[in-house]
Amino acid sequence: MQISGNLEEEKRRFAAIFDPEQNFDLQERNLVIGGRDAALYFVTGLTKDSVLERVLEILLLARPKEMKDAQSFLECCVPHCAATLEQEEKAIVTAVLSGLTIILVEGFDAAVVMDLREYPQRTTSEPARDKVLRGSRDGFTETMVLNCALIRRRIRDPRLHVEYLTAGVSSKTDVAICWMEGRADPKLLEDVRRRIKSSNMDSLTMNQESMASLLTGKTRWNPFPKYKFTERPDTTAAQILEGDLAILVDNSPSAIILPATLFAISEDANDYYFPPLTGAYLRLTRLIVMLLTLVMTPLWLLALRYPEYVPQTFHFILLDETPYLHPAIQLLLLEFIIDGLKLSSLSTPETLTTSFSIIGAIVFGNYAVESGWFCSDTLLYMSFVAMANYSQPGYELGYAIKYMRILAVSLTALFGVWGFAVAMAVTLLLILATKSPGTKGYFWPVIPFSAKGIAKLLFRL
Repeated sequence: MQISGNLEEEKRRFAAIFDPEQNFDLQERNLVIGGRDAALYFVTGLTKDSVLERVLEILLLARPKEMKDAQSFLECCVPHCAATLEQEEKAIVTAVLSGLTIILVEGFDAAVVMDLREYPQRTTSEPARDKVLRGSRDGFTETMVLNCALIRRRIRDPRLHVEYLTAGVSSKTDVAICWMEGRADPKLLEDVRRRIKSSNMDSLTMNQESMASLLTGKTRWNPFPKYKFTERPDTTAAQILEGDLAILVDNSPSAIILPATLFAISEDANDYYFPPLTGAYLRLTRLIVMLLTLVMTPLWLLALRYPEYVPQTFHFILLDETPYLHPAIQLLLLEFIIDGLKLSSLSTPETLTTSFSIIGAIVFGNYAVESGWFCSDTLLYMSFVAMANYSQPGYELGYAIKYMRILAVSLTALFGVWGFAVAMAVTLLLILATKSPGTKGYFWPVIPFSAKGIAKLLFRL
């Protein structure tokens, strides 16, 4: 339904929709502008009061000759630069609920929509997850407009496009797609745009995670992530310049980068803030550590199962005494215990975190060995694995490797070499079966093979 120009009728319809008696934050203000009755609608808490007061001061000075129609009123009387006309009632309702300010004037067949929003937000600071060794220390916040500005500040090129969309039938969450014209894959862009527009998801409750599920589909059994998250504007700008898409969701301090490959997800922006040799070393170390976290504990179990094949030089890894619990059971128990300690640390008051960490390390580490539940070797290997998981920039990839490691430990303990081979084959098949929108292949540049891609991966070319 479109705006009719009958102010009293429009006010009755909006009163039925907004129900101001039940919603204290939805405000209606009656005015007289240029000799015409008018109504102002806005949401308390999402509107910048000082700017609204200044706009109203100027509007109340409007003269009747400037009030011929909605267009002349917009051009002559509305001082705010971010102002447009809207005729559709549904779009006007969505605009008010999004925090925009609406003016309805008697006799005008369109409403004036002004963007006077001021979201409650925290200041830009260094991301808690994406730690900065060198480089800019600003990070994304929960306000999408500010996040877009941080990208614009770094890419001052007219080919940079920031497309605005909404997602969620009820939430109508603001979404922005950022890409470089001439560099981004048009098919991927159209596919992402189509998925967002055609989505019947009720709301983006989990913000970027809900958006990622919308774009890539639900993955019930494949733990490997199909997308890359980053809270750093410099990383996002670099990915856009390389031809990737960056998707920003309002209320989320992270950007979704598409397409994503296994090695792209494991990359860290800090590699590029050091000389090429240092950057290549850090990248190679991260890849080696990722491989070690996957195979270290299963290979140790193989060595314990077949000690006759262990070279004399490495006999120190063998156990001198038969433990009370099988080493595989110890490793699996420690996998769950470590995750339990992680979860408990999230709920621990900040003032007690250090004390609890010390107590946990001393008590658990010392008495777990003395009691016979665990041997020192399993604690050593699992300590390395637990810390090495954090070498990966993304939590999702770290947990994917963890699940594959648990599978490898279980099958190796049951079936020996054949179990280890099956676990590695399953891991490789899951990696190859993972499909990220628009990517050449999740395991690229290894499969399909690209010498240039491997050189860039290892040596930061």
